Amino acid sequence: MKTGPTANDAIWTISALNFEVKTILSEGIGSLWIEGEVSNFAQPASGHWYFTLKDERAQCRAAMFKGRNSRMGFMPKNGQSVLVKAQVTLYEARGEYQLIVDHIEDAGVGELKRRYEHLKNQLDREGLFSQARKKPIPVHPSHIGIITSGTGAAIRDALSVIRRRAPYIPVTIFPTLVQGEQAAEQIRHSLVQLQKYGRCDVVLMIRGGGSLEDMWCFNDEVLARDMAEFPVPIVTGIGHEIDFTIADFVADFRAPTPSVAAEAITPDCQDLTQMLDEYVSRLLLQMQMRLTRRREQLSQLERNLNSLHPRRQFEQFKLRLKLATESLISHQRARIHQQKADLLSSQTVLFQNNPLLAIQQYEQELRYLLNRNTQAVKQSLIRARHKLALQAKTLDTLSPLKTLSRGFATIEKDNKLVTSVKQLNRGDEIAVTLVDGKKQASIL
Repeated sequence: MKTGPTANDAIWTISALNFEVKTILSEGIGSLWIEGEVSNFAQPASGHWYFTLKDERAQCRAAMFKGRNSRMGFMPKNGQSVLVKAQVTLYEARGEYQLIVDHIEDAGVGELKRRYEHLKNQLDREGLFSQARKKPIPVHPSHIGIITSGTGAAIRDALSVIRRRAPYIPVTIFPTLVQGEQAAEQIRHSLVQLQKYGRCDVVLMIRGGGSLEDMWCFNDEVLARDMAEFPVPIVTGIGHEIDFTIADFVADFRAPTPSVAAEAITPDCQDLTQMLDEYVSRLLLQMQMRLTRRREQLSQLERNLNSLHPRRQFEQFKLRLKLATESLISHQRARIHQQKADLLSSQTVLFQNNPLLAIQQYEQELRYLLNRNTQAVKQSLIRARHKLALQAKTLDTLSPLKTLSRGFATIEKDNKLVTSVKQLNRGDEIAVTLVDGKKQASIL
């Protein structure tokens, strides 16, 4: 019986098989988080990392290329338990599957980070990190309390900064452990002692750099809650600039290093000296300006006093009287001179217009006019008498009395002259006027 391939069966090469398996692994599984122990670690001249990742029952080859491992910040050691994020693939040349590692971290550190993030999120939701509850840092503290290790670079750096910037501010150190299982409890105890001490108005909580495990005491939940309720402002300077602990988030102010934390709470004495010099200069300038104004006011008062002194007033009145007298004399002289000139002019005009000459001329004219008027009046009287005589004669001729004297009479009815018999009716009362009188009559 034949067992070889038929015409329809494909014949694979090892390369094709390994490529197909690699594709299936890469696309079917993808990236995974894997925990294991490092063994057979090697770093050749290329800079890549090659090691075996194993547990109690199995192992797998792993590789982490230089472009990735240069960003890790540590180098794995044989026997170290690690947590890696890797891509499952196949090394085609040898037909062995392996892990291409993208990220690697200490397995213990990874657990600490997860616990750290969980606590951080919990406290943040409770509002312990809120800016609203943070207390203001005093600009000029009167007493500084420091919670840190009694020895080490952190306390030396902080004290050096404080002595340089503000040597006049008293400092009290509350030494405590800042690393290890008992550290968090001792830090809380130092907070209690500091509160009982009662003199400090700001607290420095500092330590030098270290790993996450070294600084884990500052991620203690109970310590964080004690710090949140602490009545005195707390400034932290824990580790390096990239290190953040739960205590940093709860603190009223977080500084990247212990030295910066010490600078944050201390005014620079040089700045204060310069500010004081400026204040003194401004004060002196204001005093000089005020003294100048006071001197001017005093001088003005002296001038006013001198002007109001009786002797000064008498001299002023005397001077004013002298000036007024001279002005009056000058004015009167000018007036007299002007009056003399006016008098001479008036005399000339008066001589030219002597009234005696005019009176003589007016007398002659008056006599001439009187003579003419007398003659004119006489002529007028003569003409008037002649005219009157003619008018009297004419009047006498036309007078109704003259007519009545010849036997005529006038008849009046209702005080109106009757000129026609048609105006009279029987019974009318009439008045008949004759030359010697008037009689009443009735028409029959």
